Amino acid sequence: MAGPKSSSAAAAKSTTPSSTSSSLTPATSNAVHTLWKAYNEATSSRLKTIDAFLVFLMLSGIAQFLYCALVTNFPFNAFLAGFGSCVGQFVLTASLRSQVNPENRAEFKEVSPERAFADFALGSIVLHFFVYNFLG
Repeated sequence: MAGPKSSSAAAAKSTTPSSTSSSLTPATSNAVHTLWKAYNEATSSRLKTIDAFLVFLMLSGIAQFLYCALVTNFPFNAFLAGFGSCVGQFVLTASLRSQVNPENRAEFKEVSPERAFADFALGSIVLHFFVYNFLG
């Protein structure tokens, strides 16, 4: 009788993880849907535009890295310039987003949104000047 009990216990253990993993999928999907809905309702269009640019910069940097790793890195300084440009622009844009976010007004009370954008523009010009000279 010990044989059937152990096989039924093994069968119970084998069915439990599959039912647990299938029940996690809708919960995860529901959490992502709730997060997306809250983001769309609570985030201004200005911040959504900045977030879209951040996603573009991230995808562009990933594409450049994958191209360098999988295809070729022949003009390595061109890869470094392009990748550095994506990373630097991402940092500048993330800084802009944190400064123009209304929820962060207490931290950046001296910085107006116009001043934050002017700093972003000047930083971008300086960054791309160095990137252009690095291509040399």
